[in-house]
Amino acid sequence: MADFDLEALSLSELRKLQKDIAKAITTYEDRQKAEARAKVEAFARELGYSLAELVDSDAKPTRAPVAPKYRHPENPALTWSGRGRKPQWFVEALEAGKTAEDMAIDL
Repeated sequence: MADFDLEALSLSELRKLQKDIAKAITTYEDRQKAEARAKVEAFARELGYSLAELVDSDAKPTRAPVAPKYRHPENPALTWSGRGRKPQWFVEALEAGKTAEDMAIDL
């Protein structure tokens, strides 16, 4: 490694050196990640899997959207599936004397 007299460098030379060091660090990290990925992929192949199969298998399954069961009495654009927290409009309608059956969507 070269010894530098940082005190002797100008501001522009120091900034260029800083930029070069940041680039060298990024390049080094990218090489390390590529090596690690290659090792993990090789190990997965030894076990008979692809890396994508192993990584994707841990993903949380997503639920399909549920059809709405209830519709706002005055604004048909507002709906609720009946799952999760009750929307405010539903609670207010119940407090006003409506029943859930009154707001149910006929299927």
